[in-house]
Parts: sequence; C-alpha cells; structure tokens
Amino acid sequence: MGQFTTALITGTTILAVILATDTGHRRITAARIAGPTLVAFVVVGVCVHSFPTAGNDTSLHLAGIGVGGICGLVASSLLTAHQDRAGDIRSVGGLGHAAVWALLFGAQILFAYGCEHWFGARVTRFTADYQLSGSEVLVSSLALMSLSMVTARTAVLLSRLRAVRAATAPVPEDRRAN
Repeated sequence: MGQFTTALITGTTILAVILATDTGHRRITAARIAGPTLVAFVVVGVCVHSFPTAGNDTSLHLAGIGVGGICGLVASSLLTAHQDRAGDIRSVGGLGHAAVWALLFGAQILFAYGCEHWFGARVTRFTADYQLSGSEVLVSSLALMSLSMVTARTAVLLSRLRAVRAATAPVPEDRRAN
C-alpha cells in the first residue's frame, strides 16, 4: 500500500470517528473517550506494515509523535465541557473543532499525495541526506502522528471530565465555612 493510500485510509477513518464522537453536545463516557483511540490503533495496525528504525528513523518517528501531540492538543482545546441538568458531563465540539481536525488530516493526506506525485525526487533526496529508510519511514511517522493526535484528544477529554467533576462535587460538611 502506498503512502498516499495509507494516509487516505488512516486519515479519513480517524477523522470520521473523531467527528462522529466529538461534534455537538456529547456525553463523556469511557467508550467515547477510548473508542477513537482504539480505532486509530486498529487502522494504523492494518495499514502500516513496518516501523523502520535504521539511521535517523527513530528521530523522525519521535518528531511525528511530538507534532501529533501538539496538533491534538490544539484541536482538542476547542472542546468545552459542562454538567447538564441531568448531571451528565458533556462536551461541546463545534465547527471550529471539526475544522481544525479536518485541516490537520487534510494536510497529512495532501503531504502524502505530494510525496508520491509532486515532489517524489525531493523526498528521495531528503531521506538519503538525512539517513532515513525511505518512504516507509514517512508512512509510519504520519501514522504515529495520527495516533498521538488522538491520544492527546483522549487526554484532553479526561482532563475536562475530571475538571467538571471537581468543580461540581459537593463540598464535604466538615470543609464548609461556618
């Protein structure tokens, strides 16, 4: 499977799951928090067949993880959370949240397409100059970037859940001011 095909499958699948679980007013549950992460792991496991570690491959993987984590935090910062009248904790993901996720995955897919169709010779030279294994390391780095984006989203949702619980928890009687 080529770099573009892998990026297209992983990106659109993960984006669809993120948008389906985060857009609108959604109750924060364990399944909702963990679901996209599990989907991301499965999709990456099916689509990515190797994780090269020769030369500077590990450095590129770590950079992908770091950039993905930052992107996931930025995208998920647009999720807000509150407790509704029924006592459920819900998050709100609006158009801005959806647009940032779509932009991030669209950029990944466009980059992968460009590597195969627009600037393949430059990518080959880049991988040789920086002692990378070739296009396989780019595929696996983009996959790790996607995983870390989703993992950051999971961390943000857990953080929002805990913050709302802490803010709405009743104060014990012995701690109330007299």
